[in-house]
This record gives sequence, C-alpha cells and structure tokens, in this order.
Amino acid sequence: MKYLRLPLRAAAVLATLLAAHGVGADESIDALRAELGALKAQYESRIEALEQRLDAAEQQLAREQQQPAEPVESYAAVAAPPAASSYAGAGNEFNPAMGVILNGAYRSYDKSPEDYYIPGLPSGGGLADEGFSIGESEFIFTANVDDWFYGRVTMAVEQEDNDFSTSLEEAFLDTLSLPASTTLRFGRFYSSIGYLNDKHPHSWDFVDQALPYSALLDTQYGDDGIQLRWLAPTDLYLELGAEVFRGASYPAAGDAHSGKGTQSLFGHIGGDVGISNSWTAGLSWLNADARHRDSGSEDDPLAFDGTTQIYIADFVWKWAPNGNNRERNLIFQTEYLWRNENGDYLLSGIDGPEPVDADSSGWYAQLIYQWQPGWPMGVRVDGLNLDNPGPQFAGSALEPLGDDPLRYSLMFDYSHSEFSRIRLQFERDESGLENNNQLTLQYIMSIGAHGAHEF
Repeated sequence: MKYLRLPLRAAAVLATLLAAHGVGADESIDALRAELGALKAQYESRIEALEQRLDAAEQQLAREQQQPAEPVESYAAVAAPPAASSYAGAGNEFNPAMGVILNGAYRSYDKSPEDYYIPGLPSGGGLADEGFSIGESEFIFTANVDDWFYGRVTMAVEQEDNDFSTSLEEAFLDTLSLPASTTLRFGRFYSSIGYLNDKHPHSWDFVDQALPYSALLDTQYGDDGIQLRWLAPTDLYLELGAEVFRGASYPAAGDAHSGKGTQSLFGHIGGDVGISNSWTAGLSWLNADARHRDSGSEDDPLAFDGTTQIYIADFVWKWAPNGNNRERNLIFQTEYLWRNENGDYLLSGIDGPEPVDADSSGWYAQLIYQWQPGWPMGVRVDGLNLDNPGPQFAGSALEPLGDDPLRYSLMFDYSHSEFSRIRLQFERDESGLENNNQLTLQYIMSIGAHGAHEF
C-alpha cells in the first residue's frame, strides 16, 4: 500500500471531536485514537478499491486499442475495406442477421399520377400511388458464409396500382480475404456507379429518387453480374472498380453478348479536411447494350435496339463540428449524368426502324442541414436536358417539351432514434405535361439487424 497522508476530511473530523469534547483528564485519549484509526482504515479501503478499478480500466483500454477501431462519421470510415467495416460482426457469425425496413407513406397530388410521364424519355418516369400505401418494404438477411465470403439477400415488397409485388433486389457474395486490398462481388446487386445508384430507398434523403436517376436509369441500375474493387493503400481515399452485368435491366435489355451486355467503370477519391469536414468525388461510366428493349406506354410502345452510354460525375461535402455529426451537420451533394443513345427505335404505326443518335443529361443538387439531434431539413433542385431525336419522332413519347424538366423539393425529418424516421416533403414538379404540386408524409422504421450506411 502506497503512503497515504491523513485526509483533510479526517483531520477536520478530529478537530471537531477535540473541540466538542475538549482535552481534559476525563477524556479517553484511547477512544479518540481508535476513532481516528477507523476513519483512516475506511479511506484506505476506498482508495484501494479505486486503484483496483483504475488498473482494470487501463487493462481494458489496452485490449481495446489492439482491436480495429469502430467506423466514425468521417471519410476514414469509407477508407476501410468492406471486410473491416461491414462484416466484422459480433455474436454468432454463422447465423444470419435479419432485419425488416418498413417504408410507407401518404401522398397527395394536384394532378392524377396515372397521367404522369416525362416527354422525351423512353422510360417516361412515374409516380407512386396516391393516398396511403406501404411503399417499398425490405427484408434483409446478412451473414458471413465463412472466413472467405460474406453474403447479403434483400427481398422487396412493393405496392403499385393497388397490387403487391415481391422481387429479389439483391443476392450477392463478397470476398473477405483477397490480397492487395481487392474485393470481388458476384450475384445480383446494384452497380456502384455514381453516388446514389447503390443506395436503397430507405437511405435516401428525400422520399423519391433524384430526377436524373429516375429518368435515365429507371431509378437505379441493378443486375446479375460481377464486380472487382481495389482500395489504394494511401492516406487519401482512392477506390477503383469495374463491373460486368448480364444486361437484363434498363437501360440494357435482351442479355446481349451471351449474357454480358453491360459493363461499367468507376472511381472515387475522398478525404478529411481538418476534423470537421470530409468529402468525396467520383467519375463513372456505364455501357449497356439493348436487344428489343420495350418501353413507353401500352398505347404507344417503343422498342429499342442499340447502345446506351452514361457518364456520371458526383461530389459530396460533409461538415460536422469537431466530427460530431450527432449534434449538428451539413451535407451538400450533387451529381451530373450524361447519356447517349445510338441505335434504332421501332414505333407503332411506322414500318421499319427509325435511327436515333441523341444526347440527354440530368443533374441534381441538394443541401441537408441538421440543426439539432434528430431534426434535419433539406432542399433539392433537379432537372433534365433532353435532346430532340428528330422530326420522325414527332408525336411519340420521344418528343420532348419545349422547356427543360425541373423539380423543386423541400423536406423535414424527425428521427426519435436511428431506427425510426418520419418525413414530410413538398414538391413542385415541372417535369411532366402539367405542373404538379405533391405532398408526402412518410415513415421509415427499421426492425432487427441493420448495418450502418456508407459515407
């Protein structure tokens, strides 16, 4: 036991006792000494217990420092390879983690959603059902297969035109132990082109997808294929990747080239600026071959044979004071998409194919500000620039309007916890035949296991 001085409180007690009883011949000096000894023993016992707790805490800290750090809301979290950030799970790694995302809404429109489409686009866009709906709910299963592979399966249940449909959104495997900071993904998954393409609807900052993604990629591109990613061993985050897909999903079709109809390349860089700011930027390319791709309405069908190339530039900046994004944060996000379609369209009532070589582009910019925990708000502006493919397409769905489509969105969120969110959104949509005011009240609830979202 280390040398322990007489505590001030013990000295004060002794002084009080002496003052109260005096130091006369009748006082028992032995009793006072015994009381003082008891006080010293009590303090020595408490200090010894505190020293033991301190030693235990120091040993626990040393053990934790030997383990991989938990990801934080900075770009350092992105720089970690997927095996370190997504798959290192606690508990029983051989049992799948199961989660459910409930994503429902109430929607109100000025104009009927059944008449909505974007003139000049083969996909035409679309609006969700008016009134109450469960939207798109997801069932998610994730687990390590073994020390070499990680798997994820996502099933979606969606309500459209008062009918319910079930689809397999994702079913893929990721490698965990390839050398040279490489990761191989194979199965069905969303492409990593752009910034928003591989984000699930429940992680969007707004109720609906950004207009250029809805118009040029039919919301987002996902297909059966294989992906290779490489993470550079540098302080500056740098990731490069390439993908080959079957080519069955829009803007591809027909499983061209013996089931290898779509290819993509992408790269992202990013880093931290001080302790309060982080950023990322990226470039992507998608090449999709279509064999008799059907689109348009039933009354005015379109069939396309040809090639679609899409280029995407994305940029994101995040600010949080001292890196603490739970209290306050500001996020600026923007993307620009450019598309070229080169091939032939078959139009109803016209004999023979009509050649087309047309460019289209789209963009969005949004700002999200959380001024206190659980209370973010955001504003988004998105638009399109559609090329006129020629007079031979006059009167068809490929003939654009004179004005470029635009849309303005304003949303407010409240999250009681990381598992629940309620969102109110207002939109002024000027992308269709008529301007449309739209109001949506949405809820997003997470039940069970659900991993952290990427940067």
